[in-house]
Amino acid sequence: MCGFIGVYQRSPSGFDERSLLTALTTLHHRGPDERSLWHDPAGRAVLGHVRLSIIGLDNGRQPIVADEGDIALVVNGELYDHERIRRELQALGCQFKTDSDSEIALHLYRRSGLAGLKQLRGEFAILLFDRQRRLMLAVRDRMGIKPMFYAQHRGAWYFASEVKALLAAGVPAEWDEHAYASRAFYLRDHTLFKGVKSVQPGCWVMADSGGLHHGRYWDMEFARQDAPDPADEQGMVESIRAAVEQSVRLRLRADVPMGVYLSGGIDSSAMLGVATQLSGQPLDAFNLSFTDMDDYDENKFARLAAEHNGARFHTVAVSQDDLADHFEQALWHNETPFFNAHGVAKYILSETVRDAGMKVVLTGEGADEVFAGYPHFRRDMLLYNPERQDPALVTKLRQRIQESENGYVQPDMPQDIHWMVQQLSHGVSWLDNQAGWFKALEALYRPDFRAQFEGSDPYRQFYDRLDHRNLEGRDPVHKSMYLWAKSYLPNFVLTTLGDRMEMAHSIEGRVPLLDHHVVELACQMPVWMKVRGSTEKYVFREAMRPYLPDALYKRKKHYFRAPPATLQQKGRLYQLVRDVLNGSELDALPFFDPARVRNLLEKLPTLSAHEQGLLDPMLMELTSLCLLQNRYSLRASTSQPLWSAREEAA
Repeated sequence: MCGFIGVYQRSPSGFDERSLLTALTTLHHRGPDERSLWHDPAGRAVLGHVRLSIIGLDNGRQPIVADEGDIALVVNGELYDHERIRRELQALGCQFKTDSDSEIALHLYRRSGLAGLKQLRGEFAILLFDRQRRLMLAVRDRMGIKPMFYAQHRGAWYFASEVKALLAAGVPAEWDEHAYASRAFYLRDHTLFKGVKSVQPGCWVMADSGGLHHGRYWDMEFARQDAPDPADEQGMVESIRAAVEQSVRLRLRADVPMGVYLSGGIDSSAMLGVATQLSGQPLDAFNLSFTDMDDYDENKFARLAAEHNGARFHTVAVSQDDLADHFEQALWHNETPFFNAHGVAKYILSETVRDAGMKVVLTGEGADEVFAGYPHFRRDMLLYNPERQDPALVTKLRQRIQESENGYVQPDMPQDIHWMVQQLSHGVSWLDNQAGWFKALEALYRPDFRAQFEGSDPYRQFYDRLDHRNLEGRDPVHKSMYLWAKSYLPNFVLTTLGDRMEMAHSIEGRVPLLDHHVVELACQMPVWMKVRGSTEKYVFREAMRPYLPDALYKRKKHYFRAPPATLQQKGRLYQLVRDVLNGSELDALPFFDPARVRNLLEKLPTLSAHEQGLLDPMLMELTSLCLLQNRYSLRASTSQPLWSAREEAA
């Protein structure tokens, strides 16, 4: 697991060595073990790399340059089953110079071009320079587990593992006001930084003498509605169990100590159970315990899973004061706003794991996305997709959710939400909920900002850029899952709760449940195997039953959330919110009317606890934006968009 920076320019010229070394310094947390810089002798490219050594400790230095000198590459991530691929390549005559798993990517590209990289399995971001063809190729893993960003600056194309490295290399730090207004930094491939985009999951980006090119090499393909209904339910359960076991087995390979993040839910508990069984030895399990509010603390369930597996159990107690003390630094690593402080808690957890001598952890992220574990997917099933369900139970559950529809689609919702419902022929619960939240946020906009972006229809922009072939003929729940996987999974879940907060302390997180073999198998299973009545993740739950204590097997979905700051107004986290929003950074922020925000802040103590809790995500985001502005010296955009209409359409 590592970090990198790369620059490509069409016409040979010099590079600013000092700024590139500064960029690598900003990525030191991603790779504290080694740092190196490689220059194309012809002056068209440069690749820089910082390494966190996990496999091939003695000779895995990057960039890796082919003996012929025509190809150089850097890799962030892990490539699994690399031993088998290495043997096959060696049988074809390939000569390896390192023990690193990353080197297989170089030989696969040499033999088969971009198509060769489709053989890779794992979580990765790859940047490769082909000297003979004078091109730079960026490839991101299928689910977006590892990040990669790019921007154009002074006629050159810059690529990096994190935005901060691009800024350190010279890319201007300006707000992308359109990306914020349209929520494109969550819904699409934009960031909050003007001119900076992310390489999308399962995609590649190529820079050459003809400009910038994009393409997709993989996508989630759910079973079609007219597909034959599988009859062997037990067979489906056993196939998921086998796929998950194989995925975990591959991820147990490391030359350094490994632990498990244990939340207390069935996902991470199952990963601990499978890993313990396969490794044949007790593992270290690390749990976050929120000491301020019992309703948010899952420690007792995590302890139950640890005892069930004989794990060495480590509790990391986190208070509101701890969250306040680490908020700004965690935000610097995250590069996007927090709407809850759970990302900060994950940052603190990763620091503890590093101090315990670990470099690698298994995590349970992805199960909710792959097996429909979120309550909003269950709501979609009940309202739009009840086939093969118990009719009496569906009726009962529908009545229950209709009693609590606050936040879901209403007649005064944004017009583009209603437009999307027409396109899909059904609602999408998570979009309805998000749109309601964004509408409340927009009420705090500056009048000029609102006028500038009124009618931008963010959800229509999001929908228009999707591959509709993977929506046509699919069940409503599967379409809802596809939309989530194209937005919040890579742009929020795998950032705030994954890579950034782990790599901030040089911890490599491995996510067996997002292995593309597991994902492809799950995609082909019908909705009724994922959501059954009131039970989410049904097939996964059944598959993992042998590895779970009975109390966890029966446990309902519990969101991982930090206690709201608004409910503890004497705590330092809430005081941080008040201090920031009453400070000068809010006045300089280009999005919000400071008077409206401060009026809301003053009104908050008079509201009910429920209303205060609902406002907490909004205040967290506002606080985050102010602190991001300060840490990154962000300024309002004064230039024209850096992306042409043609590039945006691509």
